[in-house]
Amino acid sequence: MVGAQLVTDEALLSSLSTRFRLKLADVSQSERQAREIVSEQVARRYEILPIRITDSYLEIATANPFDLDCEKTLAFATGREVRIQLASPSKIREKVEELYRPENVLDQLIEGMGTEAEITQLRDQQEAEELTVSAEEASQRPVVRLVDLILSEGILSRSSDIHIEPEEGGVAVRYRIDGVLRQVMKIPRAAGLPLISRIKIISGLDIADRLRPQDGRARVAVNGVPVDLRISTLPASLGEKVVVRVLDSTRTILSLEKLGLNPDEAGAVKELLENRDGIILVTGPTGCGKTTTLYSAIRYVQSEGVNIVTVEDPVEYRLQGIVQVQVHEKAGLTFAAALRSILRQDPDVVLVGEVRDRETAQIATQASLTGHLVLSTLHTNDAPNAVTRLVDIGMEPYKIASALRGVVAQRLMRRLCSTCKEVWVEQIPHKLQRWIPPDTPVYRAVGCPECAMTGYRGRFCIVEVLSVTPEVERSIGANETADKIADVARRGGMRSLWESGISHVLRGESTIDELLRVVDVPQEGELGEETVLELKRASGPRSRERPAGEVVGQEAPERGGDGRGGVATAAPITPEFELLEPLQAEPVSATGAKVLLVDDEDQLRRVMRDLLERDGYAVAEARDGVEALDQVDRHAPDIVVLDLNLPGLDGYGVLSHLRSRPSTAGIPVVVLTARGDEDNEVRVFEMGADDFLSKPFRARALSARLQAVLGRARGTTSRERS
Repeated sequence: MVGAQLVTDEALLSSLSTRFRLKLADVSQSERQAREIVSEQVARRYEILPIRITDSYLEIATANPFDLDCEKTLAFATGREVRIQLASPSKIREKVEELYRPENVLDQLIEGMGTEAEITQLRDQQEAEELTVSAEEASQRPVVRLVDLILSEGILSRSSDIHIEPEEGGVAVRYRIDGVLRQVMKIPRAAGLPLISRIKIISGLDIADRLRPQDGRARVAVNGVPVDLRISTLPASLGEKVVVRVLDSTRTILSLEKLGLNPDEAGAVKELLENRDGIILVTGPTGCGKTTTLYSAIRYVQSEGVNIVTVEDPVEYRLQGIVQVQVHEKAGLTFAAALRSILRQDPDVVLVGEVRDRETAQIATQASLTGHLVLSTLHTNDAPNAVTRLVDIGMEPYKIASALRGVVAQRLMRRLCSTCKEVWVEQIPHKLQRWIPPDTPVYRAVGCPECAMTGYRGRFCIVEVLSVTPEVERSIGANETADKIADVARRGGMRSLWESGISHVLRGESTIDELLRVVDVPQEGELGEETVLELKRASGPRSRERPAGEVVGQEAPERGGDGRGGVATAAPITPEFELLEPLQAEPVSATGAKVLLVDDEDQLRRVMRDLLERDGYAVAEARDGVEALDQVDRHAPDIVVLDLNLPGLDGYGVLSHLRSRPSTAGIPVVVLTARGDEDNEVRVFEMGADDFLSKPFRARALSARLQAVLGRARGTTSRERS
């Protein structure tokens, strides 16, 4: 009748109200508490609108007062008497759409989240008009207030990054404070898209493009203090993830004294900066503070008579009195191009944000050899491996030896909160006892309001400083491995990252747990998670007879195997890597052939190297599959001894690469592995292996197998030539 316009909604409701003695509902009086009890799904299913709720009853508006299923469901779900009022279906639907839309979900979320911070956006003068229009449109929505809250709270809580990540059922907001992520809120999924769109608008990104990664920047002011933001978006399966990097210049450490270095470490770094030419590298993973350390170094060398120019991507902080160049690859301004132009600007000190490729490395090296001090960063795990990385990029070892002045590898550790830290009274783990003197107090994190209940507040650097002494320079020029360079550097006084960190722990500045989070415990002879093989050279000549199962290893370090000095004897060897017979004192056959040993267990490689060098072989080593292929190209070995269980590219992949390349297809490969089952043996022979040995192995058997395989290979080559 209403659809045929024979009667109005109001007239029909009035008649029904009189007939059934029901009250007419005022839909404008719907209370938020009632809507919190009755979900949107229930309201839409039964076409009702919650009006009011008390401790004893729930009032709803409905167009069907005879829906007993609805009444029973609501009574059971809320534990209250359901009182029914009448309203037209059209008004109920209209009000449900209005009250349950995403903007009102955000109003409920923001309600009660007060903050004294004031945030305003600082727009660039050249901002496009259409972007301004989009921002004005977005500013009409409650999501703008939520974005301001997220940014201001993140900045005031000392966050370095703000992560906004779509998840099942919502969007999580996490702050990275002191290097650790903390989730602070979860937003309803319906509000995720406008939230991310708002952030893309203020950073000048395309809000319509959700299928490609984008990078942008914004500048805001929190309580009048300007803060730069770097925004990165990444399309993911559940929506776009956004990371906001906070660059607050007021919190930037710009002096070496404030980095928290040990006195001897600070002195070593300053000694490196006294050089007037050469390259100084700062290495470590992403987010370990390399840029801050470089800025601090620049401030140390800065003076009125020094011309300093930097090339960065991006320029994170503006430094007074220093010319800073922003890389713009789309316009052709790469690190290499900018560095080439900078050298024509008569600089004294050049800072290169990162050495990424061979061209940049070559120009930086040339600049250092012509009287400039070059500072840069590199992504490596420790200082000695920076040399290996430069060689991998394509630099010649002799040039690296001439140009490099030092490498600083670093990590960041959280500093204990001085308000709540307390002495740790539990037993020190056995593996750490040799590093912690008896009766030395060690502290633990507790948590208090001052540190947001984390136990930590602030961070400091732990470093490994490799100074290029004449001995280190000779090792680099001879293209020796990172391990050998590290040995030479340690003899010259280099301390490891672990030793740097443990000194801070012993002074009560941080905890053992935090140190273990940042670096690993240096355990001599550690071969993996399941096998520990300690190999130390016992006293006496190497040619003496040894019982089966005892292996000649390395000389014991100064502190010995027990941490108290002296020489330690070899520990029992686990069966997986045991040599089943003693090494022979006299070489069996001086073949002169080149052997490449590929195994991720350092100590086992040393044992095999000892054995093969006694037999007259020239030996090269690789600890993973990628390094193995590089060593094959570099050394052209006559035979390869290959393990299957390798990190990254495994032995199967290495064998496949060798057999697929014409230049390496003829190199004999002997597989030596703990996977001694038939399936693996068949598989490697099908892939082109020449022999198969399982661990544990016999020393003389290994030598005999290598000679036999080499003999067959040389015989085949001779027949092909004839």
